[in-house]
Amino acid sequence: MANAISDEMIEYVGILAKLELSEEEKEAAKKDMGRMLDYIDKLNELDTSGVEPMSHIFPVNNVFREDVVTNGDDRENILGNAPRQKDGAFQVPKTVE
Repeated sequence: MANAISDEMIEYVGILAKLELSEEEKEAAKKDMGRMLDYIDKLNELDTSGVEPMSHIFPVNNVFREDVVTNGDDRENILGNAPRQKDGAFQVPKTVE
């Protein structure tokens, strides 16, 4: 599959990556990309028919608890902690003039 990598493709990838590559760097990138594609071809030869697709190598479970309201509408107790209140809300000093 290494033959599928052309000079135009290397140039295009360089433009996308906003890189200015010298001719030596382009040739090195071409060889590297060829080796990567050859490795992918080798991996594609493996029989993965019995392997379940996964996004992580370890099982990942949601570690967050369910969002359950426990104190609900307890406005009177909450406002009991306020130094000042007005119309059922906390009253704070004016910060913008």
